Amino acid sequence: MARHATKIVATLGPASSDPALLEAMIRAGVNVVRLNFSHGKAQDHIERAHLVREAAARAGREVAIMADLQGPKIRVGKFAEGKVMLENGAKFVLDASRTELGDLQGVGLDYKELPRDVKPGDLLLLNDGLIVLTVEAVRGEQVHTIVKVGGELSNNKGINKQGGGLTAPALTGKDMEDIKTAMSFQADYLAVSFPKNATDMEMARQLANVAGEQYHHKPGLIAKIERAEAIPLLEEILKASDGIMVARGDLAVEVGNAAVPALQKRMIKLARQHDKVVITATQMMESMITNPVPTRAEVSDVANAVIDGTDAVMLSAETAAGKYPLETVEEMSKICEAAEAAEDVELDADFKGQTFSRIDQTIAMGALFTAHHLGAKAIVALTESGSTALWMSRHRIHIPIYAMTTKVASQRRMALFRNVRALLMDTSTDRETALGQAEAHLKLRGIVNTGDVYAITSGDPMGTPGGTNMLRISEVR
Repeated sequence: MARHATKIVATLGPASSDPALLEAMIRAGVNVVRLNFSHGKAQDHIERAHLVREAAARAGREVAIMADLQGPKIRVGKFAEGKVMLENGAKFVLDASRTELGDLQGVGLDYKELPRDVKPGDLLLLNDGLIVLTVEAVRGEQVHTIVKVGGELSNNKGINKQGGGLTAPALTGKDMEDIKTAMSFQADYLAVSFPKNATDMEMARQLANVAGEQYHHKPGLIAKIERAEAIPLLEEILKASDGIMVARGDLAVEVGNAAVPALQKRMIKLARQHDKVVITATQMMESMITNPVPTRAEVSDVANAVIDGTDAVMLSAETAAGKYPLETVEEMSKICEAAEAAEDVELDADFKGQTFSRIDQTIAMGALFTAHHLGAKAIVALTESGSTALWMSRHRIHIPIYAMTTKVASQRRMALFRNVRALLMDTSTDRETALGQAEAHLKLRGIVNTGDVYAITSGDPMGTPGGTNMLRISEVR
């Protein structure tokens, strides 16, 4: 059984759609499965969600499903030959009005607003920054450029503007339809691509809540931080979301590669301070798309994200299209475990100068503090919504947190919380019965034995969201 506290998000794709393989990946440590809505039709995603739920049931685990919206298509059109080779110094026209296929002189645009978003002197970065064009002039619907860094440009490659500033809205018509599809199978998380501000996230939440109403479902919202404009507004975006994704690919193209590691650290820290979750993504184990072992640099990258305190590390093409999806998960799981073992626990420093205005939050912090100083074997949170477990998971502690809930939706959502193992318990509302069940659960799983101490938090009366008001320290008899 995977023992890592940091969660692993794996993208489902052609390489990982075999039911037996997916089940093995979940057993090897996948906690969240990402469905990438940039590829496939609505029905494909519905079938894949079904596949995930079935594989998780066979593995005896609950995993969260994250629906990742495509967002605006800021891309070039298609070429007659499928691609062209751009030479340094050549002239190249990006033409929003062009209907015929592209050639060496120019290409059409999926993103029709580009001529209004750029001015002479701007730098456009294509295909993840591998090709750089300098804007020379804008004439009507045509953006005339000079190739600064050439190379192969193929169909539908992405366009970024250095420093940001493209006006495309975060939610497209396709995204709005995709939100309805994701809610039809009750996706636990919805990842929003290219949000610029809190309003983008609020709009996505409204759409998701309306679409989920008939299923009595509200997803957690993850803001993918990948635009330069999002950086100064990080706090307001965080407050409007349930978590963020450090989307290092597009972000690096807009702000420059060198700025990303420090931004990653800042984003992880800020998310934890605001009681939000954070996923670190993009190229974490990239070489394993084709190789059975990761590079030393990749091992270091994953370990550093873990030491920074990320809730989850994410795999994209590695599991969606790579040759070694299962091996990649196994390697990542090992790296997480080793990095966690090396972490310092600084709980005492964490609580200095902290004030808690809510009873449930105070109880959560008290449980952590007490368990840490008593050397408890486990911390148990009886929780309806999962918020008690979330607060506890914002602090580093080498004691596993077991969250027990009567709601499957809460259990799945907690699959993304660092160091939280969520278990489904009987809906008995009698507190003493529930506490007895919790201990029996821990003994059955070999988590505690006779003489071990554990901390348990609950609410009185039970079953009230936000009602946690009791902390008990128990010794197993």
